[in-house]
Amino acid sequence: MRRLHLLELEDQSWFLVVVRDLATDYLQFIQTTFRLDRAMSPLVRRVMEATGERRIIDLCSGGSGPLTGLVNDLAAAGLDVQATLTDLFPNIPAFAAIAAESGGRIQFEREPVDARAVPARLTGLRTIFNGFHHFRPEDARAVLHAAAAARQPVAIFEVSERSMRSLPVLLTPLFVWIATPFMRPFTWRRLFWTYIVPLVPFTCLWDGIVSQLRAYTVDELRAMTAGASPMHWEIGQLPIAKGRGRLTYLVGCPA
Repeated sequence: MRRLHLLELEDQSWFLVVVRDLATDYLQFIQTTFRLDRAMSPLVRRVMEATGERRIIDLCSGGSGPLTGLVNDLAAAGLDVQATLTDLFPNIPAFAAIAAESGGRIQFEREPVDARAVPARLTGLRTIFNGFHHFRPEDARAVLHAAAAARQPVAIFEVSERSMRSLPVLLTPLFVWIATPFMRPFTWRRLFWTYIVPLVPFTCLWDGIVSQLRAYTVDELRAMTAGASPMHWEIGQLPIAKGRGRLTYLVGCPA
């Protein structure tokens, strides 16, 4: 089906910050639990070895996604990398917690960072984990062309997919209700906005459905890279969840 760029609640500046932060916490928990970093790390390692980069500038970080696991995977493979979390709507409590647990490997930006116009001082491999679908086609193209113009490598990964494999997203509220007792830190506000006033599970449901409808196909990603030179682009899909899902990826290195 054709791509639909419907409204995603977490993208809106007027949306309740507490609910946005708790929703991104849930996404962080799911990505960590299912270790999506293991599928991503070989590609990221290859890009970093090819370019000599040892710093990751993570864009659209949300609750930090799989970045912690990825940094640990790279360290285990002999690549001692530093990472910086950024977002247009930074989840400062989540960023601070991740940074404190990282042993100095992960830092964060307190001020908003637009992935289409990354400050020149933030150099390194630009990553986006499950956030590229937030951009309209012209903005998504701007993200890629900005990386090319700055001669910075880029690696983008998306679990969202416009296919029948995405139907389990309809069970998101159930998953949120089950997962919440296992999420840390354990706070009363998390319980309140999940069970008493269930805005978190239904935010995750709506945004989850919209994310699938917003997702880009491999062919659409290839079209976006046209003219973004000098870069070498690699675009494809990797199997995840024991073959029941696909992880779409786009990596680019300065030619």
